Amino acid sequence: MLTLFTIPKAFRDEFGPIQQNAIRSWAALRPACEILLVGHDEGTREMAKEVGALHIPAVECNEVGTPLLNSIFLQAERHSSSTHLCYLNADIVLLSDFLPAVKEIFAWNAGSLIVGRRRDLDLEEPLAFGEAGWEQHFLGRINREARLHEITGLDYFVFPRSFWGELPPFAIGRGLWDEWLLYRARTRGAPVVDATERITAVHQNHSCGHHPGGERGVWHGLETQRNMILGGGLRHAYTLRDATHHLRRRGVRRRAIPFDLRRCFIQPITTNRFVQPLVQAGKALLPGPQPEAREERPQV
Repeated sequence: MLTLFTIPKAFRDEFGPIQQNAIRSWAALRPACEILLVGHDEGTREMAKEVGALHIPAVECNEVGTPLLNSIFLQAERHSSSTHLCYLNADIVLLSDFLPAVKEIFAWNAGSLIVGRRRDLDLEEPLAFGEAGWEQHFLGRINREARLHEITGLDYFVFPRSFWGELPPFAIGRGLWDEWLLYRARTRGAPVVDATERITAVHQNHSCGHHPGGERGVWHGLETQRNMILGGGLRHAYTLRDATHHLRRRGVRRRAIPFDLRRCFIQPITTNRFVQPLVQAGKALLPGPQPEAREERPQV
């Protein structure tokens, strides 16, 4: 059995149907998974009762009420009855290709971290889980309308129990914490498997209306700045380019270059104080598109 856990936002406005779609999709997986819903926001207890999940209301938060990553993961491990767990953002719909891919990777190496890119989709209506052929119909819509997200968008993490060690008190849903988890896995010597090719994880697009500062408040506010300090800055912000392996149609395959060349080599060289004047001179002589800035990421 695999334990899925998340910490939902309040089930109101756009986040009500979005989170209901996601969590109901997890409950529809076969074989059945254990589901843990952490937190006490509006509607969480009722959602847990509907899908037969365990509700864990107690979670530590920072001074503005944002739940802390270390507390969420600790509560999940305390209450889980599985050898492996999966944290997901509460807006991610899973399909029937999820569990076979996870099973195949853990049969190869049970100490792996499994991650992958999501598909972004505008979805405003409830999914018809009880209807025959609903998944095939939904897959057709995904193929037509969904957009594969950038490599910085990390919305699920599948890992063995006691995998992380002590975690920093990151503010969940703000910047860096997800990319830092890849850094931690790599520093602990674990295989990091990118399962994008085999796992269809669907992110339901939404606004940042849950934060008083909107999108800028989520990604550039004081909580993200604190996360940056806790995580050691952007040098510890790993992406899927830092995965050691891919799950292909024919199984797990090692990546030829298991780290981000741009982060490890190009950025340190071009930001060196002795090289910087040459970089600026080159920009002046060669007008045109500037080097790619750090990506603005939509809300998780």
